[in-house]
Amino acid sequence: MGYYPKTLERLVLELGKLPGIGEKSAQRLAFHIINLSEEEISSLSEALVSAKSKIVLCQKCFTITDKEICDICENPKRDQQTICVVQNSRDIFAIEKTREYNGLYHVLHGAISPLDGIGPQDIKARELLLRIGESDIKEVIMATNATVEGEATAMYLGNLISPLGVKVTRLAKGISIGADLEYTDEITLIKAFEGRNELTFK
Repeated sequence: MGYYPKTLERLVLELGKLPGIGEKSAQRLAFHIINLSEEEISSLSEALVSAKSKIVLCQKCFTITDKEICDICENPKRDQQTICVVQNSRDIFAIEKTREYNGLYHVLHGAISPLDGIGPQDIKARELLLRIGESDIKEVIMATNATVEGEATAMYLGNLISPLGVKVTRLAKGISIGADLEYTDEITLIKAFEGRNELTFK
């Protein structure tokens, strides 16, 4: 990219590090940004810095929030006896768009993957078990991704939760194997919630 000014090259390089952004997309974004007004650039910069400095994890469910406890956990109208377990915060936003689910969430921040060196201690598994033990939870919905890692995580957690007398269910297989929850359309998610099945453990 020697034909670009060094400052523009750096901007393209940094934008290209974002997920889903290739070199051409990074170039388009860079040219768009340099054509913004000073006021727009300032607003964008402020939004980036503010998001980085103020976004934290909810102390209860571990989703991203700008408060100690997120709005969902604080909402007394939510079903306090059901927890939906997801791999990341983006999955919550996907589920909430369906307006089908009205319980609480727990974000694992990953999935068990021995090949990648990720074990139960590397995700929020212990926190989930503590939370169940301290609350009157009746059902835990395993909404991890329909991947090998997601399935393994659901089974591992289910085996630990089931002896506690808590119903453990898994989203129905309306979600394609290998698909990430955040990219699943709303109708498929609704059907998956409607058709969820109870997991059985030996």
